[in-house]
Amino acid sequence: MYDSLYSTFEQLIVINDEERAIIREIFKPLQLKKGAYFSEMGKLNTRVGFLVEGLVYYYVLKGEDESITDFTKEGEFVSEYHTFIKKEKATQSIKAIEDCIFLVMDYPAIQRLYTEIKEGNKFGRMVLEHRFGIVVNQLLSLYMHSPEERYLFFLHNYPELVQRVPQYLIAAFIGVKPQSLSRIRKRLVKTR
Repeated sequence: MYDSLYSTFEQLIVINDEERAIIREIFKPLQLKKGAYFSEMGKLNTRVGFLVEGLVYYYVLKGEDESITDFTKEGEFVSEYHTFIKKEKATQSIKAIEDCIFLVMDYPAIQRLYTEIKEGNKFGRMVLEHRFGIVVNQLLSLYMHSPEERYLFFLHNYPELVQRVPQYLIAAFIGVKPQSLSRIRKRLVKTR
């Protein structure tokens, strides 16, 4: 279970055996069933997770409708980091699309990571820079692209998720109703 986490660390920084032991101590296993929340809008955000297995989505509510802001798959970190660091209530929900296995840490654990892992600060910064880039690209897409272009954005940025994410969630991600997504998909098939 920890091998994929160690591999993620080693893609960004050098860690030794002692640091591997610290990582193992501070990241605790957590299993969530499909449909369960990793964090819920309006509730205190208390953890950051590394997704070992499964798939989640981030959303906010627009009236009664879910507006999807992101998807995260295995091998990536899961959190609404700005509310986690400030110890505030989550501004969006993170929900399991599939059964999930996480390795999670709380606020004291992440501080340990920063102080006890030689390049822990560098690792944290690189993960945050990656997440920041994703958020900026999605925000720009929301303002600059039509729903059809957003669907193409989804296909380009999440090709491995097309078969794993239900169509109604893809529709919510691009900002249309499922029927409109069907029409977009039919148009794209005809033009190819």
